Amino acid sequence: MLNKINNFKKLFDIEIIILSLDTEFAGIEGNSSLKNKKIKLINKVKKSEVSNSIKKLIIESSSEFIAVIEDDCQYDPNSLITAFDKLIENNLDLVLGSRFNYSSEIKGLNKKRKKISKITNKLGKYCLSNKYSHITDCMTGFFVLRKTVCKRLINKIEIDGFNFIFEFLAMSKGNLSIGEIPLIVDANLNDKTIIELPILWNFVISILHNLSFKLLPRRAISFGLIGISGIIIQLSITYFLMSITNLDFEQVILFSILVSATSNFLINNSLTFRSNKLSGNLLLIGLIRFLLITSIPLITNFALSTAFYTYILGNVFWAQIFGIAICFIWNYTASTKFVWKKT
Repeated sequence: MLNKINNFKKLFDIEIIILSLDTEFAGIEGNSSLKNKKIKLINKVKKSEVSNSIKKLIIESSSEFIAVIEDDCQYDPNSLITAFDKLIENNLDLVLGSRFNYSSEIKGLNKKRKKISKITNKLGKYCLSNKYSHITDCMTGFFVLRKTVCKRLINKIEIDGFNFIFEFLAMSKGNLSIGEIPLIVDANLNDKTIIELPILWNFVISILHNLSFKLLPRRAISFGLIGISGIIIQLSITYFLMSITNLDFEQVILFSILVSATSNFLINNSLTFRSNKLSGNLLLIGLIRFLLITSIPLITNFALSTAFYTYILGNVFWAQIFGIAICFIWNYTASTKFVWKKT
C-alpha cells in the first residue's frame, strides 16, 4: 500500500498519516516510501491514544490537504485519489470514506463485529446535526480534509473521545461541507470479535456527553454512572446483611458504604481515569488516599442516612439515596485533584 501511495504523483500536495493500531510492522521503517516526508506512519498506536495522535499530527502538519488512514482495515490506495478528487472538485472541507455506503463492501469481517459497527454508527448519527444526515459512516478511519478550515475545530477536540471523526463531526455542529466515497475494505486478519470494555464504555460516555450538549464533562458522566453501580452495591449489601443477621440498619450501613466506595475506586481506576490508571503499589496508595479524602463525605453519608432514617423517613432505600446524593460532587472533585492527578 505504501509503495502504491508513493507512486501517486497526483498526491504530491497531500500529507498522508497512517496509524497502525496496537501493532508494529517489523522493518517497515526501511520502506523506501517512507523517505517521502509527506507520508507519516505511526506504529503501535493504542486505541485509546488514536484521537490524540491524529489531533497532534494534523496540527503539526505543514500541508493544506491531509489524509488519515487507520490500519484496522486494509484500504484500496486508489480510494485516496477518489477522495482527494472529490474534495477539490466539489470544494469540500472534508471527505469521508464510508464502510456502509450502498456501494461499499466489507470483506473478512465476521457478522457479529459488522453488526456492532453498524449499531454504534447509527447511535452516533443521532448525536450529529441534521445537516450531516447524508453521511453513512460517522466513525470511519479513512478521511481527507482541508487543514485551514478544520484546524480551529480540531484544536477543540477532546483527546479522550471515543472516535476522532465522530467527535470532530459533533464539534462542528453541521458547519462543514462534507462529501463521502464508498470503500472496499478487507478487515485486518488480527481483528478481534470482542470490543474491549474501556472502548465500549468510552462510546457510551461520548454519546451521553454529546446528548448533554457537551455541558457535562466526560469524566463527571463516567464518575456518575459508576456511582450508580456503587449505589446498587451499597443497597444490596445493606438489605442482604439485614436479612441474614440480627444487625440493625445503623450497624450495617457503614460496612456497606466502605465496600461501595472501594468498588467505585477500582472501577473508576479502570474506566473513568484509565489515562492516569494506577497499578501496583500506587493502586493501594491511591485506594487509601481515595478513602481518606472521601472520609468526610463517607461520614456525612453515614450521618445523613442515619438521621434521615431515624428522624424523617424510616425507609432504608431513601435514607441511603439521600446520603449518597449529598456526597457526589465532593467525591468527584476531590478524586480528580488528589487521586488521579494528570501526569
